[in-house]
Amino acid sequence: MTYENILAEKRERVGLIQLNRPKALNALNGPLLSELAAALQAFEADEAIGAIVIAGNERAFAAGADIKQMASASAVDMLKGSFVELFDAIRAVTKPIIAAVSGYALGGGCELAMSCDMIVAAESAKFGQPEVTIGVIPGAGGTQRLTHAVGKAIAMEMVLNNRMLSAEEALRFGLVNRVVPQERYLDEALELAAQIASRAPLAVRLGKEMVNLAFELPLSQGLDAERRAFYFLFASEDQKEGMQAFIEKREPLWKGR
Repeated sequence: MTYENILAEKRERVGLIQLNRPKALNALNGPLLSELAAALQAFEADEAIGAIVIAGNERAFAAGADIKQMASASAVDMLKGSFVELFDAIRAVTKPIIAAVSGYALGGGCELAMSCDMIVAAESAKFGQPEVTIGVIPGAGGTQRLTHAVGKAIAMEMVLNNRMLSAEEALRFGLVNRVVPQERYLDEALELAAQIASRAPLAVRLGKEMVNLAFELPLSQGLDAERRAFYFLFASEDQKEGMQAFIEKREPLWKGR
């Protein structure tokens, strides 16, 4: 597909999506999110892709939603427009998604990064949920995912008083996986994605699913689900190949089945 608001390409087994509204600091609007959803669906359907990276540019990952698009909207307009619902396209992807964040990740941009499975941050990264300053609250996971990541106290300050986290604070509070020099942030994310894409596809898919379930199920139910997934993988060719390769001291050849 030809996109107007994003760039999408393959880097061997990694799908790379770059938000491409630089004059608007990659502010999220309906067309951009629709294109992002389409690109994610295409990479999800491509068996040659094992992991996905979403990035912005050095100045901004995404500096929030496009306020001009929403300023005069009614509640019914927002409901019919399905703007927030477009974030569900990220949640539907079974392959690991890594956010490569440099500069501002604010409002919807922070929510987009948190919707991914992992975050690699440049030293310049800034994370925030400033919606309270324009009379609303986060609506695409900002109050929920943020609280799971950084805890109630910090999340309250960010949501209620526009506290912004530096990259190092985000690392300390558990919001991001690692912080690297700005010139390395995209390469670092691509390398992490390539490493994950080299693993057994079914194990990666179920591992992601089980970690996400840990935030939704009581411990006893989560343990039951994990055990079933563990047993299920013994019906796969990859389990036989992986264990035999370990015994024979060679690299496994994954088939994803």
